[in-house]
Amino acid sequence: MNTSLNRLASAKSPYLLQHRDNPVHWFEWSPDAFAQARERDVPIFLSIGYAACHWCHVMAHESFEDESTARLINENFVSIKVDREERPDIDSIYMEATTALTGHGGWPMSVFLTPDGRPFYAGTYFPPTARGGMTSFKDLLTAITQTWRERRAEVEQAAARISAALSDSSPRANSGGVATSALVEIDLLGNPNYANLARGAVEKLSRQFDENSAGFGGAPKFPPSMVLDFLLLHHKNTSNERALEMVRQTCEAMARGGIYDQLGGGFARYSVDANWVVPHFEKMLYDNALLLGLYARLHAQTGNQLALRVCQETADFLLRDMTTAQGGFVASFDADSEGVEGLYYAWNLKQLVEALGQEDGQWAAELLSVTKHGTFEHGLSTLQLLVDPADQPRWRVIKDKLSEARDTRIAPARDDKVIAAWNGMAIASLVTAYQVTSKVEYLEAAKRSATLLRDLHLSDTGLLKRVSLDGEVGSPDGVLEDYALVALAFFALADVEGDDAAESSNWRKLGNQLVAHALKHFVAEQSKEKLTFYDTSDYSERLFKRPQDLSDNATPSGSAAMARALLYSTDSPELARLALAGGFGLMATAPRFAGSWLTALEDTRATACSITGCT
Repeated sequence: MNTSLNRLASAKSPYLLQHRDNPVHWFEWSPDAFAQARERDVPIFLSIGYAACHWCHVMAHESFEDESTARLINENFVSIKVDREERPDIDSIYMEATTALTGHGGWPMSVFLTPDGRPFYAGTYFPPTARGGMTSFKDLLTAITQTWRERRAEVEQAAARISAALSDSSPRANSGGVATSALVEIDLLGNPNYANLARGAVEKLSRQFDENSAGFGGAPKFPPSMVLDFLLLHHKNTSNERALEMVRQTCEAMARGGIYDQLGGGFARYSVDANWVVPHFEKMLYDNALLLGLYARLHAQTGNQLALRVCQETADFLLRDMTTAQGGFVASFDADSEGVEGLYYAWNLKQLVEALGQEDGQWAAELLSVTKHGTFEHGLSTLQLLVDPADQPRWRVIKDKLSEARDTRIAPARDDKVIAAWNGMAIASLVTAYQVTSKVEYLEAAKRSATLLRDLHLSDTGLLKRVSLDGEVGSPDGVLEDYALVALAFFALADVEGDDAAESSNWRKLGNQLVAHALKHFVAEQSKEKLTFYDTSDYSERLFKRPQDLSDNATPSGSAAMARALLYSTDSPELARLALAGGFGLMATAPRFAGSWLTALEDTRATACSITGCT
């Protein structure tokens, strides 16, 4: 068996391809990797990350490109590199192990496994030399190698304990033991039990709301897209003004802060501070897809003009910068350019003056909060637009000039892979943007992406593949979120008013097919009380645990998305109520992580009330 090659050159993941020239003898996740670990009787080093991950790049440069570190790895481990966006199932179960062992998670994720895949040690980023209480990566490799050779029984016992604990645990973010009748006997036609659940969620969210800077919690602060969608829909259903105010304040704070690209449109991943000033600069499709839909709905519901502007600018960003030659939408842009995070996006006064001249440069600096000492690093500032300029024509000219100047910089790298679930969200949001703006190009872009998913990712039997790159479909199977979010995208296209009836019927048929496939292959439990799902199918690769995560993370819970898809399916809408039951406890106890569940509940209630006339 060949033990001297880096095997990533033929990978379909841009993240894996970033590591194809490392001196580390990387495998993709494959039976061959585990077979070699068994044959050599060595542990597995599993490294999980994604293309836009800043600290993944840092650890790669510091350790995986270093010959001496690579030698330690190659001599004592079989090394596997995984793109978490391609294989969210692998990421999910090993992140659960990492969090259980360390109390926190993140990427790059560094996990050490027995040759049969059971974790026994885990962490995230490790520096090349010990600092700040962190062990150096070389010292860690040496210690694990010594422990494996000299104290194997302890390693095996630890792996057995960890795997057993994780395999026996309840679904992540499950009801937490909540089983009162107020939760499990909710009348979706609007009786007091339902009202209590929704009102209780709003009250909890209100207490966690940042009254100074909007959003929820402190730093780092993530765009709470799914929670805001729930609050907006709750206001629509109930006229709860507090719910709407939290949405309006947060949407305005994000749109005016540094987390939003004031020149090119689109949002960065999160703000490292509590005030939305300094982002972590990577741009992800899922964030922008979710926020596009949110701002479109906020404008449709309230007439908010800032929301309309952000809706259009974000949609234009997707069409201009995130579209592939095949019509899909790419996964992400890096945070870094030229090895420096934020360099592409940040400015100082000198740069503004060079691009605009002295007078306009000074005017732009004041308008965009570019300060003498900088709001970011190295005297640079992120661009904020805290107030709309009174002189709009002047701002449009300056914006165009700054965009042209920025285009001469080296842009962040783009991860061109197409992910089914994320494209599903983009499709549905572009349909909403079209309905709000009547811009046909948004609808056409949505249809092109949907056509790519239909023709390349989806088989005649209903089998959905998760990723493609440059028009070639990858091997990873679709997970629950792929089936649910693509089905919702197809249903959104089917419901476009005035569209071709036959085309609409075909999109609906495909959505129903995806829902039917999920009901056949993803169900965990079905009874008269509830319907629950696994995140992976019954034909997918068997890991040491079958993942089942009910909470929203960066993207909506697959189970919650499937509850919504069931509602819109013409074949099985009656199952939506049973699917919602799986999230009742989470909605009641942790609404910040249940926004998609609460939105599904509001959707279901609104649908029922449109028929029965309840209030």
